[in-house]
Amino acid sequence: MPYSHAPHLPAPEPSAATADIRLVVTDMDGTLLDDDKRVPDRLWEVLARLRERGVLFSPASGRQYATLAREFAEVADGMVFIAENGTYVVRDGEELSSDPLSPGVVAEVVTAARRLRADGVDLGVVVCGKRSAYVERADEAFLAEVDKYYLRHRVVEDATAVDDDIIKVALFDFGSAEATTAPALAPFVDTHQVVVSGEHWVDVMNRTANKGAALRRLQRELGITPAQTMVFGDYLNDLEMLDAADWSFAMANAHPDVVRRARHLAPSNNDNGVLRTVVRLLDLPVSGL
Repeated sequence: MPYSHAPHLPAPEPSAATADIRLVVTDMDGTLLDDDKRVPDRLWEVLARLRERGVLFSPASGRQYATLAREFAEVADGMVFIAENGTYVVRDGEELSSDPLSPGVVAEVVTAARRLRADGVDLGVVVCGKRSAYVERADEAFLAEVDKYYLRHRVVEDATAVDDDIIKVALFDFGSAEATTAPALAPFVDTHQVVVSGEHWVDVMNRTANKGAALRRLQRELGITPAQTMVFGDYLNDLEMLDAADWSFAMANAHPDVVRRARHLAPSNNDNGVLRTVVRLLDLPVSGL
């Protein structure tokens, strides 16, 4: 079935197959991965065809760099990882850019999270460093969520006292992050990014940090234009990234604000939307998609 397109925007022109696409960037959860967090079966074949075409593929995620590197270990050579919502960008083990938080801000966010939990909100905080993530909550339910996104993490007594460059503070709310935790972090909005990155996650980062800023830096470094860039996303932490590409796609399952921001709509994450769209528009020799 062909990809669908947003009713308020034009469908990609047939000439897209011959467009000079040099960079494909995709969010992971809710976008490339299905709802069970599974990688599409045909991903590796599509990545091989992109590499043959000279197209760089880049995962852009709120996930930790170590987690992304493990997922793509077999094909990681030359791949750029836009990790931690753009606060840490790595290629071949070398840092390309980062945007650390000040220790004072980290302490303030962690203190706010502690107050929320003391007030009865069922949440946990993840202090995200370049080398590891750090958590104070050690129960099985919370750590099971942390494990999904942070391969390297440690339980510590005081997450504000770790020796690492902290690039993001993430809060996991077992209820609705958008309804409960994000509003409680309003005091940080004027000076920092407070981004709802999923149904249960809120991230606090520097105002200068987001996936879009990281992508624009990467484009400048590689000499790639927005017209040569294809981007896929589903949630609010993908908005700025969509703005950095002429070929911007919201998934059919995306947050309504993402659908409004993107130029086009791709099939859902459970329907191989990213791969089907890439194969169709770039006319890749991959059958069965």
